[in-house]
Amino acid sequence: MGTPDFAVPTLAALFDSGYDIAAVYTQPPRAAGRGMSLRKSAVQVFAEAANMEVRVPERLKSAEEQERFRALGVDVGVVVAYGLILPKPILDAPGHGCLNLHPSLLPDWRGAAPINRAIMAGDTETGVSIMRMDEGLDTGSVCLIERVPIEPDETAGELHDRLALLGARLMIEAIDALEQGKLTCWPQPEQGSYAEKITHAEARLNFRAPAHQLHDRIRGLSPHPGAWCEIELNGKPERIKVLRATLVEQDGAPGTVLDDNLAIACGKGAIRLIEVQRAGKRPMTAEEFLHGVPTPKGTVLT
Repeated sequence: MGTPDFAVPTLAALFDSGYDIAAVYTQPPRAAGRGMSLRKSAVQVFAEAANMEVRVPERLKSAEEQERFRALGVDVGVVVAYGLILPKPILDAPGHGCLNLHPSLLPDWRGAAPINRAIMAGDTETGVSIMRMDEGLDTGSVCLIERVPIEPDETAGELHDRLALLGARLMIEAIDALEQGKLTCWPQPEQGSYAEKITHAEARLNFRAPAHQLHDRIRGLSPHPGAWCEIELNGKPERIKVLRATLVEQDGAPGTVLDDNLAIACGKGAIRLIEVQRAGKRPMTAEEFLHGVPTPKGTVLT
């Protein structure tokens, strides 16, 4: 049971390991893109290419849908970023319950946006957890956990890809241990941090904040939804997404461009923009941006 890109490596690992995948559950195709055409999930695309049975229920609350799942007679349910709440009859149907891959060090960063929140908080370490699911929100017993450092300039997109591969390997370890009767799990502490969904307001950069906070926000929101600021072009403000930046030891009035290479003063310290994206354009390096949008020293970003 999974939906986005993050879930694909685990499905691929299960498939490559020779496990019998009774069915793949994923969210239904959604309208996306400029044409708002229906788009299948990454998991559905992979599963169909491998000739797996794919099921796309809107929800799992009905007795009919729950019976349909129970009738599969599976030993274990594997859940990775599915996006639907699993009712108790679904959780209880597999002989060994449901195992979930969560990209954080539980009980830290339970919830919807653990990768983004860890980076935005300035964490220097994260990891993946394999959890036996219960009816709570990421509160089940933890069975396996692996830690990794967060690199100083690493973006959420880069960390996402690393954790997806790490989590796939760890899930195979968990299933292998389960098969051998050697999987042991331990209860989580009740107290933990919660990774709330990213809001639109959080993506706007406030240059009055310290540089290290802005740096963490930029990389924690890259590539999606993308932190942003505004620059005046032809007398009108234009939104610029900042996809990558680095810290520099300069100072000045917050929001002011300090040199000819897009160093921007913050409340304390400064950041240098490395990769940006104009509205409706592709991502580009700061050098490419400056060729089309001269931004001399003294320019003020808002």
